[in-house]
Amino acid sequence: MSEPENKPKIIIICGPTGVGKTSVAIKIAGVVNGEIISADSMQIYRYMDIGTAKPTMEEQSRIRHHIIDIVDPDENFDAAKFLKKAHEKIVELYTAGITPIVVGGTGLYIKALVHGLFDTGNVNLDVRKRLKKEAVTSGTGVLHKRLAEYDPDAADRIHPNDTYRIIRALEMVETTGKTISKHQEDHGFTDKRYRVIKIGLKMDRNVLYDRINKRVDEMLKKGLLDEVRGLLERGCSENLKSMQSIGYRHIVDFIKGRLSWDEALRTIKRDTRRYAKRQMTWFNADPEIVWTNPDRVEDIILRVKDFLRL
Repeated sequence: MSEPENKPKIIIICGPTGVGKTSVAIKIAGVVNGEIISADSMQIYRYMDIGTAKPTMEEQSRIRHHIIDIVDPDENFDAAKFLKKAHEKIVELYTAGITPIVVGGTGLYIKALVHGLFDTGNVNLDVRKRLKKEAVTSGTGVLHKRLAEYDPDAADRIHPNDTYRIIRALEMVETTGKTISKHQEDHGFTDKRYRVIKIGLKMDRNVLYDRINKRVDEMLKKGLLDEVRGLLERGCSENLKSMQSIGYRHIVDFIKGRLSWDEALRTIKRDTRRYAKRQMTWFNADPEIVWTNPDRVEDIILRVKDFLRL
């Protein structure tokens, strides 16, 4: 194992959706010769720009961003793939004398990057095939209810329509006799490969929720409805993992006549607020995170410069 002083230094900016991570990270990057590595499980998808709050072209022209727009909406992408791509990019940037700044709200991606992933063992194709067939014949909701019995923590994290992750979690239980949550707990995520400073951004909950509500309104003004229509016209099934995400599934429900416009808008805002709450619960469990308000950018920069010894 490398000595600690030989490990790359990385900056992590994390926190709930809508808190202002991208803006803060761009300001930091401009001071410390940094580039941004996105740790967002939705910004990886091409053609999904508005609903994922992807950095604008202007923002990307100011500071280079990595691991966005790398897969189509119908391609599978998970924490293991993120870990591989992010590690390669960190080494590349560090070798070139550029500071890697990891920015995002996908807690598992960040945890995997810093501490590694546990080995899930061999895949049981028979179990997976049977579960996939059951999802078709009985519905994903039946599988999600079963997961809630076996592994309530995982069921709480996984959306009832996320067939891929539900099957993966159930497959883990049936194959190993141990839940995916227990595997993660036992692993401990202890194998650090970098020297890290984690800056968490947070603000008063009511202020954050107001920002979220306004951001949803802004997404709709920018054309989220047309973006979702375009995805459907491209042949993207509403059952895709990417299309089941917040905002996209609600707009699909409106297009298909399952929700009124007002109800779609209301539930997007509600589910986004609930997601932000889950993100804070995840990040609050990490004692390594130093919390601050996004308005305190100068203080954050001083802390980062001290970490980098600039």
